[in-house]
Amino acid sequence: MSRIDDLIAELCPAGVPRKALAEVGEFVRGGGLQKKDFVEEGFPCIHYGQIYTFYGTSTTTTKSFVSPALAATLKKAKPGDLVITTTSENIGDVCTAVAWLGDEPIAIGGHSCVFRHTLDPMYVAYYFQTEQFEIQKRRFVTGTKVKDIKVADIGRIEIPVPPLAIQREIASILDKMESLKAELEAELELRSRQYAFYRDQLLDFRERAGVRWVPMGDLGTIFGGLTGKTKADFSNGNARYVSYVNVFNNLAVDVERDDYVRVDPGERQRSLQVGDVVFTGSSESAADVAMSSAVTRVPDGPLYLNSFCIGFRPSQGALLDPDFSKHLFRSGPMRASLVRTASGVTRFNVSKARLAKVEVPIPALNEQRRIASVLDKFDTLVSDLSIGLPAEIAARQKQYEYYRDKLLTFEVAA
Repeated sequence: MSRIDDLIAELCPAGVPRKALAEVGEFVRGGGLQKKDFVEEGFPCIHYGQIYTFYGTSTTTTKSFVSPALAATLKKAKPGDLVITTTSENIGDVCTAVAWLGDEPIAIGGHSCVFRHTLDPMYVAYYFQTEQFEIQKRRFVTGTKVKDIKVADIGRIEIPVPPLAIQREIASILDKMESLKAELEAELELRSRQYAFYRDQLLDFRERAGVRWVPMGDLGTIFGGLTGKTKADFSNGNARYVSYVNVFNNLAVDVERDDYVRVDPGERQRSLQVGDVVFTGSSESAADVAMSSAVTRVPDGPLYLNSFCIGFRPSQGALLDPDFSKHLFRSGPMRASLVRTASGVTRFNVSKARLAKVEVPIPALNEQRRIASVLDKFDTLVSDLSIGLPAEIAARQKQYEYYRDKLLTFEVAA
């Protein structure tokens, strides 16, 4: 910080002016690009949904391409420009910005815009992540289900504009902090792959003697989630339910998550119990369909399943240990079988009939518990935010956010 303080004292002792983004650059609205237009090779492009899904603060490469003929009709981002989202279902993803630092222009699509400016690109990209930017942005975002911001309103958001030397020094400091965090994340990714490898080895029973294989339809009951519910039922709930996100993100169902739905007395709704395994019923990606989560803890009250998921309840609960189930159905061999239960083109939906035919290995209970104990320890090392690398990454993220906001806050010039 002393280097920044020295530069401020030298270059702007009277404070740093704040200017509207439209004063320090211009905006170019994108359009005319859809996901169906992507090709394997061609002119590099970026779709608005990819900005907050795949990219961080900056990028020099793209993951998608369009034909040169289509690219000729599209708006372009030049090196140093920011590509900014203008629409999303999540307000936090509106105005996500990535600095394009590649050597050549890239094509951009709709629901996004390009900010072409006179500032350091990384300085601007980091500012778009700050709390002070977020506060200003939310004044202009409109919409209920889909959130949107007008390009003209983005231009009204103010940014502190210190001399370029200060902008570059701040960007350099934050780059180093992001790099350190990225190294930890890369190491965690390697550990996650190691965990997945050993998990799949432990849970591959195809060549093991003495292990029974039973179709899910013979092993238990397959059932659906909540029925007859309206949007209003989820705004004034009196009972917990398991959301799609809860299933997708967790090996074991989070039975304390505060997702509520109204269920009136006398309604015929099936509640979940320990030992149940639930699956996501659909996905835009075939690889992500039928993700599983097991109920390993007794809920403190009725717990229902959302209508976009499918439940499975072993008829003989003692045959499958719940902690074993949570790992088994996420393993590589089982995932391969589960993915084949879905069909579709733009959206993939699980067939309950095909799910019933998926065969499940049933090793001895003591072996199930041994495997679950080993995998629980592995999972803790790569997932538990209170210990090890996940804890260090979380601490680094907080440190980064603190210094980012502090570095990008200045005494305002009169």
